[in-house]
Formats: sequence, structure tokens, C-alpha cells
Amino acid sequence: MSDRSRLVELLIRRSVHHGEFLLAGGHHSSYYIDARRTTMSAEGLALVGQLGLAAIRDAGWAPDAVGGLTIGADPVAYAIAVASCSRPPLVDAFTVRKDPKAHGTRRRVEGNLSPRDRVVVVEDVITSGASAQRAIAAVEEAGAEVLGVLGLVDRLAGGREAIEAGGHEVVVITTVQDLGLQPD
Repeated sequence: MSDRSRLVELLIRRSVHHGEFLLAGGHHSSYYIDARRTTMSAEGLALVGQLGLAAIRDAGWAPDAVGGLTIGADPVAYAIAVASCSRPPLVDAFTVRKDPKAHGTRRRVEGNLSPRDRVVVVEDVITSGASAQRAIAAVEEAGAEVLGVLGLVDRLAGGREAIEAGGHEVVVITTVQDLGLQPD
């Protein structure tokens, strides 16, 4: 079984929940994808790291760092950073807070991000694209260049198109259809 097939199986088993759910964007859905149940598992971290790094390199991107809006993007970014240790060049990770800290450095972006860095914004689940767009805005405000966006799961709900309309290429590892679901 391929790594991608193993990841799809893991997402279906750990992350897909059926019922009535209100999504972050305010829409209702008959299923919820809690990707953290996969991305925070040992096997999921390994698979996401390997597949995420491969997808980034296949897209022709050579980022200094990867990251996105906390908390969903965090394990995706960390997994890719760790995977780069065995497949250099190294890729560092960062996280974007939803709001700047009110104390200390008062930073919105934490971790390894410097002005002029080239970065890939990562997402666990792309729905409306709003989380990625918020992360892109914070990263660009910090002076970094966004090469593109990598999504673990695309719900096929218009998020990819919204991000691309903002001028950023999107690459995804899986879609809801790969998980046996229909877009809603």
C-alpha cells in the first residue's frame, strides 16, 4: 500500500465523523473532518511529513519554512520540518496566532520566520480558504514571500479557488472525494 493510500485510510478511520456539524465558516455539513486526530498521531505525523515535503518539492517550491494558522496547521508544519531532516535541504516551521500576543514580543507569527524568507502556508483542511488567507496576510506582513499553499484535505467547497483568486497556487494531498465523501 502506498503512503498516500495509508494516509487516506488513516484519515477515514481517525478523522471523518458523520452527523450534523457547524463549520468554522458558518456552513452546516453532514460530516466533519477532524484532521488533528490524524496529524497528531505517530503514523499520521510520519505520513504527513513525507507526503507534504514531497508535494512541496513536486510543486517546485523551495521554502525556508512552512506554517499556518494555529492549531490545525501546526502538526502539518512540524511534520514537514522533521521530514526535511532526512531529505535536505532543511525546512523550518512557524505558526501564526489568531491574534497577536498581548505580552512579551507581541508577535503574531511565532517560530522560524524572518523577513524575506520564502514560505509555504499549510492547512489541515481547506474549506472556505479563510484560515489560509489569514495566515498569508500575517506572513506577508512579517515580510516573507508566500510561494503557495499546501492543504492536507480539500473539502472542495471553494476554498482552493478563493486562495488562488488571491494569487497563490494551491496543492493538496487529498480531497473529500478520496475519503469517500461528497462536497457539500
